[in-house]
Amino acid sequence: MDVTSTYKYARISALKARDLGRAIQGLPVSEALDILNFTPKKAAELFAKTMKTALADAENNFELPLDGLFVKEATVGEGPTFKRWKARARGSAAPIRKRTSHFRIVLTDDVPSDAEKPAPKKAKKKAEPKAKAAPAEKKEKKPAKKEAAASKSDLPKGARVDEARGLVYDTAPADADDLKEIGGVGPALEEKLNSFGVYKFDQVANWSKENVTEFDDLLSFKGRIERDEWLSKAKDLHEEKHGK
Repeated sequence: MDVTSTYKYARISALKARDLGRAIQGLPVSEALDILNFTPKKAAELFAKTMKTALADAENNFELPLDGLFVKEATVGEGPTFKRWKARARGSAAPIRKRTSHFRIVLTDDVPSDAEKPAPKKAKKKAEPKAKAAPAEKKEKKPAKKEAAASKSDLPKGARVDEARGLVYDTAPADADDLKEIGGVGPALEEKLNSFGVYKFDQVANWSKENVTEFDDLLSFKGRIERDEWLSKAKDLHEEKHGK
């Protein structure tokens, strides 16, 4: 059987009293009263008054044994707020909020199950250190560096591979091609391409989609490289020059 007692319009903020309600919820009445009697808070006094009212009701009206009662609920709800004002500088006013609360305690003679008891707080686990890479993995990466070094040695002198622009030259090669032979490339565009490290037909012919997108942005036009078929024309000019 449940016995309910309420204390309305208590002159205290609900935020200040809820932590004490959580502390006594699920405990036997004797332990809950001990906590309230030795807690130096206003909320403890209000909870104790409400609980004693419920105990008197249980003993006199329902004839329940006080030793077998438990605190089933100990909740605090927000009541109305009284609004006052305080004079401040330059004729302004600051609000003062006097909050009230409604205390509610439910006692029961049923032994609370483990599910109703508040769960204990779990301790935070420390982050485990990241495992170091196995030495076998490091050995596998070394041959890849050698292959990269070998591929760089095959490049022409003064050339390098840029992920965005493909094969580019840091300095003009001795056998530079006349890029103006590609339809749609004039002197101004040839000068721009040379400034970005493009001097030969095979560089343009081997552009990937990413390279085409990059040069569309660099040359300040969109889709012209594909419309004018730079890649196919550069490939034909390269094969014609080398007699393939």
